[in-house]
Amino acid sequence: MPGSAAATLKQTAHALIDQLPDSATWEDLAYEMDVRASIERGLADSKAGRVIPVEDLIKELGVEE
Repeated sequence: MPGSAAATLKQTAHALIDQLPDSATWEDLAYEMDVRASIERGLADSKAGRVIPVEDLIKELGVEE
């Protein structure tokens, strides 16, 4: 989204790479990208209302409180 307040994917990728230590491996980069993508998907789901109340999740997983 050039010209908008939100960073473009390319800008975000550059920032992520810049934060890695010089000794980072391809696996480190892949992990960081996967984490970032998971967070972005979760935020999009939350914004779209695709969420499950904690109480329902606890029941679904059979976790005892």
